[in-house]
Amino acid sequence: MVVDPKHAPVNGRERSQRSHTSHREVADELRSRIRSGELRPGQRMPTQARLADEFGVERGAVRQALRILQTEQLLTNVSKGSPATVAPDLDRALTGPGAPPLSTMVALAPRIAAAFATPHVEIDALCLTSVSFNLALGEPLRQIHAGRLKPAKVDVRVLLPSREIDLAFPALVDASTDGRLQRRWLAQRNAQGQVLKHNLLALRATHGIDVRITFRALPFTPPVKLYLLNNTEALFAYYMLEKREEQIDHEFLQMYDAEGTQSMLFAFEQGAGLRDTTFVEQSHLWFNALWETISSELTLTS
Repeated sequence: MVVDPKHAPVNGRERSQRSHTSHREVADELRSRIRSGELRPGQRMPTQARLADEFGVERGAVRQALRILQTEQLLTNVSKGSPATVAPDLDRALTGPGAPPLSTMVALAPRIAAAFATPHVEIDALCLTSVSFNLALGEPLRQIHAGRLKPAKVDVRVLLPSREIDLAFPALVDASTDGRLQRRWLAQRNAQGQVLKHNLLALRATHGIDVRITFRALPFTPPVKLYLLNNTEALFAYYMLEKREEQIDHEFLQMYDAEGTQSMLFAFEQGAGLRDTTFVEQSHLWFNALWETISSELTLTS
């Protein structure tokens, strides 16, 4: 956020100068502080008045933000009066089977980190570029390098769209086929895939972990993303398309695209009920069917 130096800090932070901060942006920032440990389990939140002053918003926006975090089981005692309290059992609220859907950026990393706490890590991913997957891998990689995690074996399979297809998205609004969006997506797909491959295979050299990572290409643009963790969890999200403008090659272009890191991720866990167990099992069957039938060899080159 842009800081206004005229305002005094609140909890070590200064009031935002932005006049159009939304209640969702306030919720995102407070959620980040809870996840980072800056706001600890059982701790009382600042008053709504202080939060309103810090973010430069009306108290109504603060109350809306607090209610969002309450529905996510991150806060308790949200009311007009006394300050809310950070939930005492944050681990379950953030990552348990009853956790509410959160953005991929928020929800994926702790689940990937938990998957790496097992001796044999098995992850299958279906996505558009693997950007979110790379970001989520940061935490378990740090923990491995710090000696806090030491899996013996890591098997990763990734399904990505083929370079041979015309993508459904990102796509220009005017349906132009000049190829710029396709080339940009392909460069990103290949770069992210190479980073993913390098970071995982490096574990073999640095820590003696048996690592195998394989990519295959899909003949279609996936409208959803799917992560399957250790045969026990399925994380599912829709790619939510929107119309936006972006500058490419010094020209502003109208396009349809999806921000995958912001896609809401729904978690299903085997053993958490018939519905969840069936979804996990069917997701594995679906992924394996794609892998073994219509997918093809994928080479991460331009």
